Amino acid sequence: MLKSISAWAFKDLDNRTADSLLSEARKHGFDGIELTVGTKGLLTPDSTESDCARLVQAAKKHRIKISSMASGLGWQFPLSAPDQGRAVEVLKKCARIAGWLGVDCLLVVPGQVSSFNAQGPDHVPYDVCYRRMQAGIAEVIPAAAQAGVALGIENVWNKVLLSPLEMRRFIDSFRSPWVASYLDVGNMILSGYAEDWVRILGPRVRCVHCKDFKREVGTIAGFCDLLEGDVNYPEVMKALREVGYEGSCVAEFFGLESKALQKLSAAMDKILAL
Repeated sequence: MLKSISAWAFKDLDNRTADSLLSEARKHGFDGIELTVGTKGLLTPDSTESDCARLVQAAKKHRIKISSMASGLGWQFPLSAPDQGRAVEVLKKCARIAGWLGVDCLLVVPGQVSSFNAQGPDHVPYDVCYRRMQAGIAEVIPAAAQAGVALGIENVWNKVLLSPLEMRRFIDSFRSPWVASYLDVGNMILSGYAEDWVRILGPRVRCVHCKDFKREVGTIAGFCDLLEGDVNYPEVMKALREVGYEGSCVAEFFGLESKALQKLSAAMDKILAL
């Protein structure tokens, strides 16, 4: 498995050059990096094929693999919205960019009944949310197939797709190799077990986010340093190997200082050695 890190883990990301970002990731011992698309920074929905080619060349220069691509724009433009047009357009653009980068998985936040930090009346009925997400993903599949990129549906705190059985059913409903699971092994710990998700989703798992979470906290403040929470990493790694997973394990953290990056890298080494 590839030891990778999310670009979100680095401070001042929006103002980084490619060389600065990639060299720091390599310096801290990561073999891969998950690039991220936002409204500003190295990648946006309007990035061009030439922009991506320069990033690919920079990654080769620093001897680091672009392992996957993520975007948080699914929170801002959810497929569960009454008018999906903007959300579908953004997701198609992200799939095209991921293809230009040469990655095989794009993290997708598919929609939301409501977000974990929602303020105001943004509730979408569960069944309506599910149907809208299905319709939106179906519309994006041709663009993903053309780009050669799987749409990795992530289990996030969006109050929908709350069990591995439901996630499996959702993915299988498309009958397409271009819809898969982007499994975050920290996000379900409040109510479940990551190893169960691995074994139930099996070959559908295309990419993995590594985080940790303390159940006793029970809020977003429960996310913590790797190996300091309730993710049973020995069992998770055992399950990943059982299902034949050989892809990237991406440490997903946000805005870390150099010392914290060193600690994160060492924890990833311990996890991958399990």
